[in-house]
Amino acid sequence: MKTVVLGMSGGVDSAVSAWLLKKQGYNVVALFMHNWEETDDGCCTAAQDYEDVKRVSDKLSIPYYSVNFAKEYRERVFSYFLDEYKRGRTPNPDVLCNREIKFGPFLQYAKALGADYIATGHYCGILHDNETHYLLKAKDSDKDQTYFLNQLSQAQLSDVLFPLADVEKSEVRRIADELGLVNAKKKDSTGICFIGERNFRKFLQNYLPNQCGQIVDVHGNEVGEHIGLMYYTLGQRRGLGLGGTTESQGRWFVVDKDLANNRLIVSHGDESVLLSRSLVASGINWIPSCPARRFDCKAKFRYRQNEQDVSVNVLSDARVEVTFREKQRAVTPGQFVVFYDGDRCLGGGVIDEVYK
Repeated sequence: MKTVVLGMSGGVDSAVSAWLLKKQGYNVVALFMHNWEETDDGCCTAAQDYEDVKRVSDKLSIPYYSVNFAKEYRERVFSYFLDEYKRGRTPNPDVLCNREIKFGPFLQYAKALGADYIATGHYCGILHDNETHYLLKAKDSDKDQTYFLNQLSQAQLSDVLFPLADVEKSEVRRIADELGLVNAKKKDSTGICFIGERNFRKFLQNYLPNQCGQIVDVHGNEVGEHIGLMYYTLGQRRGLGLGGTTESQGRWFVVDKDLANNRLIVSHGDESVLLSRSLVASGINWIPSCPARRFDCKAKFRYRQNEQDVSVNVLSDARVEVTFREKQRAVTPGQFVVFYDGDRCLGGGVIDEVYK
């Protein structure tokens, strides 16, 4: 009997994944990861999540363990998170958490436990074609999480199972309810553990000193004061603290950041200033390999977005230029551009430059 070490988070998706794997005849072992050390200001739910892991594991009659990767998380993910904000960018640490933790130290630890495979509760699929491994979109398109796995390598995907590839979220809830699992109606987690439900601005102030500065319109006229460029992202409308526009003029929104002069640039009304025609991305990872030096495909510039038609020009092993068939709104440096060909996720990279 093959052994699968499953990353169990305390949520309903990984819990049902455990049941599905056991039903398929695998010897399932649950492994819970502690990725963040609790502090007095913390709202991380790790303690309660681990209790849910224990209760689900007992219900399913599978062994469970916990492992602490807090040091690795701080060094490999959280430091990157802070560095990106220092640069005035909007990072996506969940992508790095998958590459650097869930499919890094977790994979190594699972192998040490005797795993033939590892598994997670991600909504995505995998195709193992001899020595080549393809990352596939999930049946449930509303929950598909290939965007967050775009940085995984062939080695990381080689011994992976994704039990929820063909299961819709509603079915996951139904199965959990029928099994009487304690987390059957547990809300899905949002964001990253170390922020949780707490105030984002207050949390970030503990690690990065905020520097106030001018808010100016696209003509350079001062219209207000910002509390630190790191707290704003392109296209943002809420939390700007600006009035002075009529309903017909529309609300203020963020257009750009002037890091050199510590100024936040805003506009209202015509949103064409947010539109861009192309980008350059770095840190490109191809699954399994680069399709061609130039090719057309689909792409997403943020998780909750429909795929867009693009042309890709490979500049080097790690950099590409991406041209959009239709102009795109608020494409944001620090986020990931992820490429698709039909059901296959081709890979992706970090958006560095955006051209209007």
